[in-house]
Amino acid sequence: MANALVNTNDKSAGDAGAPGRVEVVQNVMIPMRDGIRLATDVYLPVDGRSQRPVVLERTPYGKQSSNHGDRTYLNPVPKTRPKIARWFASKGYAYVLQDCRGRNGSEGVFSKYVNEGDDGEDTLKWLLAQDWCNGKVATLGLSYGAHVQAALASLNPHGLAAMVWDSGGFSNAWKSGIRQGGAFELKQLTWAMTHARLSPATLNDPVRRANLEAQNIRDWIGINPWSEGRSPLAMAPEYESYVLELWRNETFSAFWRRQGLYAAANYEEFSDAPTMFICSWYDPYSLTTIENFEGLSKRKAGPYRMILGPWTHGQRSVTHAGDVDFGSSAPLDGNIAIGYDELRLDWFDQQIATPTEQRLKNNLVQVFVMGGGSGLKTHAGKMDHGGKWRNEPTWPIPNAVATPLYLTKESILSLEPSEQSGSIHWVHDPKNPVGTRGGAIASGAPVMEAGAFDQGQLPSQSIASFQTEVLDRDLEVTGPITAKLWVSSSAVDTDICLKLLDVYPPNQDYPDGYAMNLSHGILRLRFRNACEKTELMTPMEVYPIEVTVFPTSNLFVRGHRIRLDVSSSNFPHFDVNPNTGHPAGLLGPEPIVATNKVHFGPETPSCIIVPFVRSEEY
Repeated sequence: MANALVNTNDKSAGDAGAPGRVEVVQNVMIPMRDGIRLATDVYLPVDGRSQRPVVLERTPYGKQSSNHGDRTYLNPVPKTRPKIARWFASKGYAYVLQDCRGRNGSEGVFSKYVNEGDDGEDTLKWLLAQDWCNGKVATLGLSYGAHVQAALASLNPHGLAAMVWDSGGFSNAWKSGIRQGGAFELKQLTWAMTHARLSPATLNDPVRRANLEAQNIRDWIGINPWSEGRSPLAMAPEYESYVLELWRNETFSAFWRRQGLYAAANYEEFSDAPTMFICSWYDPYSLTTIENFEGLSKRKAGPYRMILGPWTHGQRSVTHAGDVDFGSSAPLDGNIAIGYDELRLDWFDQQIATPTEQRLKNNLVQVFVMGGGSGLKTHAGKMDHGGKWRNEPTWPIPNAVATPLYLTKESILSLEPSEQSGSIHWVHDPKNPVGTRGGAIASGAPVMEAGAFDQGQLPSQSIASFQTEVLDRDLEVTGPITAKLWVSSSAVDTDICLKLLDVYPPNQDYPDGYAMNLSHGILRLRFRNACEKTELMTPMEVYPIEVTVFPTSNLFVRGHRIRLDVSSSNFPHFDVNPNTGHPAGLLGPEPIVATNKVHFGPETPSCIIVPFVRSEEY
């Protein structure tokens, strides 16, 4: 039935033509190309018009649910998806909510990420055939809701008119988001446990449900690896299967080049739809957000807009991330727009409802520069770091200059390379890894928390720390960050993990100072030369490597120091390298302890390259 809605559950409508009234049709079962039907709710304005633009949101989290980030600065209670849908419908858009395949009310088996392009395209075709659709469909969504948009846009479907990708959409899921530098992000395990318990198969099977509820992810997170029947997901084989598949496919093979996982491969063929990208500095998708903005804005008409705030995943309406507060300028609400819904509505109005000659045509980058606060505790007990917004036409921002800070024998970061050769070592014991404390994390509960935290002042045996002298002036760092290091190991394989920190001097609230984490990087050394194949090391041989560190924006205030921590683990953010060279995700020999070194000097000028911003302000 191409032009009619089939109502299988509930319908509510106001008086025809009444302003702000909304008609709701629930659980329309839209057929996909393979016959599977996806449960869909439609919210239609009742204003007398026959056709209107459509906003589509596809989610695995339940079309009747709420998202933790859909709150406002003044009201911490998240709004439900139906409430948001009704609001958009009251503004003249048809709003369509759909459960992803195998989730909640939809048929089929859920397999994370891989069906979303085709399912999205089939849904879009169905929408375009409805007599209430004017031929223009916008999309929005957070996290997985952004991944599904990227998969759809890669097919360049007819009718896609505008998009808002919030904290997701894989430019290259092997590079960041699922794996990073060859290491596996263990948020995939915590996410799978949470959502296997909420799956339709679990809710309909008391035995399966009881088994999954009895599992404690804290007991399992350190087991490396999981295997068939030897995991807390044994009673949810469809979730166990995809987790093991992601873990075991450690090389950048055809597995990672699939639709929805590798947008960077076909930016040229992407939809030209104007797109707004939103993400956060303490979000695992900040790197992929920036890569997608750069990749598409350089090739497609757009326009494109990118907003990068000081938040954790989706928490755009709060002032803090972790243990650090960024002040009243931090929330999106009242600073970037009246609110999140108004921001998205305005974008769709500008790109869809506005006459062509009046539409926005220029790209815009808005980044929050963290820093400049007092460093004391706020009334809420968080460290006051402060910050402000910056508007730019491009990324990287035009006045940022890539500047190397060299590692030296005295554990100093210096603008000048060391004249003397040397090295500093640390020990990586896989059974005693360096613990994760904050960072760019999502879905980590209950084993890890995102955001900024004090990382401590004194290095341990498993961390080598380098820091600048006390800064004699303010320095802003905004942009991409890369480390070029010369390293060696007593093992055939190990990881190099980096953390960039802003180190406060002691004050009355923090007598030992405060070492605030800004961004991280990781490289599994068997991927130092290529991501398509592994190459083990010769023990104690020195190798040049390059590590991508997540981008950031921070003002290092006069009197602070810039610090770089180097180690070989960041657990449970990433799986722990056993130092044996054995393939990830497969049972192997017992882990071994490795002694690792970073080298410096005229022949081995190890450095971290940071984008210092030239500005009269500083």
